[in-house]
Amino acid sequence: MAVEFKDYYTTLGVARGASEDEIKKAFRKLARQYHPDVAKDKKTAEEKFKEINEAYEVLGNPENRKKYDTLGANWKQGAGFQPPPGWQQQPGAGGRRTRRTQTPSGEEYEFHFGGTGFSDFFEQFFGRQGGFPGSETPDDSARSFAQRGSDVEGEISVSIDEVLNGSIRSVSFQRTNSRNGETETHRFKVRIPAGVQDGQLIRVAGKGETGMGGASAGDLYLRVRLAAHPEFQVQGSDLVVDLDLAPWEAVLGATVTVKTLEGSVNVRIPPGTNPGQQLRVRGHGLPRGQSGERGDLFVKLGVRLPDSLSPAEKELWEKLAQTSSFRAR
Repeated sequence: MAVEFKDYYTTLGVARGASEDEIKKAFRKLARQYHPDVAKDKKTAEEKFKEINEAYEVLGNPENRKKYDTLGANWKQGAGFQPPPGWQQQPGAGGRRTRRTQTPSGEEYEFHFGGTGFSDFFEQFFGRQGGFPGSETPDDSARSFAQRGSDVEGEISVSIDEVLNGSIRSVSFQRTNSRNGETETHRFKVRIPAGVQDGQLIRVAGKGETGMGGASAGDLYLRVRLAAHPEFQVQGSDLVVDLDLAPWEAVLGATVTVKTLEGSVNVRIPPGTNPGQQLRVRGHGLPRGQSGERGDLFVKLGVRLPDSLSPAEKELWEKLAQTSSFRAR
């Protein structure tokens, strides 16, 4: 299927040879700028934020980036983009969510999703592998009998704010008859439950393939794919946030303000803290399923050195170097 090519390097504003660290920094900068919580034009920012997350989902994952780069000379094509011959046959390439199925009557249908947070290009080439349960083509002997419709599986991008609070999403499901080109579009609401986890399937009853001979329709299953956040990393139900300290804060200790999903908390930094240490803030992570319990927030500490020194500051550092008994080696 021809789709519009997505230039993820341009979306993030990085060169094709950018390092992993450069890609991560570019994502964080743009994600902070266009996060719907801080942007004035929320609708425009929300669409831009989805594009940024999709680009990082590919370029921020070494395996996905490698697949993306193998598109080769065709990568600059726009609408009507077709992958190089044999690209889909590469190990691990694709796993399309825009799929064709055949009904008991022999008609073939192609499915597209809207409102899930992913473009057709991403769905076509970077969706996770996953068939449609019960979608096998029946043999001729079964065509005259009532048969339940096939289940359909897609993916949905979910933010960690939605994991925290839950949400109701508007999703569209488009079915096109490959033989006559007729298209049906169904729009419905999907509840994202608080505490949902990456990889979890959300079942939407009766929104799959139409049944035959009066049988019921199949179900739609949306597989959750957590969107990256500019500040927090997700580890199960726990969150990790990076915090840079001034050298004297690490040595002498301090009380600093740390951002959480719901505001901020004060965290005490013990004297003699080393870079890489993590401090636990209990109960400020994500919900643990439907139990009502919360995971924890881990503050990963680093030490940031000054970029430049005034003459007075340099003199103080030199004096410290002369008087301190500490030896790093």
